[in-house]
Amino acid sequence: VYYPPYHSKYNPVERCWGVLEKHWNGTILNSVEKAIKWASNMKWKGIQPVVNLLERVYKKGVKVSKEVIKLFEKRIERSKILPKWDITIEPIIG
Repeated sequence: VYYPPYHSKYNPVERCWGVLEKHWNGTILNSVEKAIKWASNMKWKGIQPVVNLLERVYKKGVKVSKEVIKLFEKRIERSKILPKWDITIEPIIG
């Protein structure tokens, strides 16, 4: 049985957030500038991150089309007991 693809175990951004939370150690981040300063001063795996403020607004509700999902479903074998979480994915050979 595997972790869902959105699980923090597989997401480096989530891991970095965990390090950042420890770094600021409960400091109240009451301004964008303060949050950027704290994030800029941390280190993760010995590397100091480049921190930028993004003001872009992302679209909500964007989904993968049914046609694309069908292409992946052809390579997936689902468990009879836990079909949503326990799957085998056949690799693309070639």
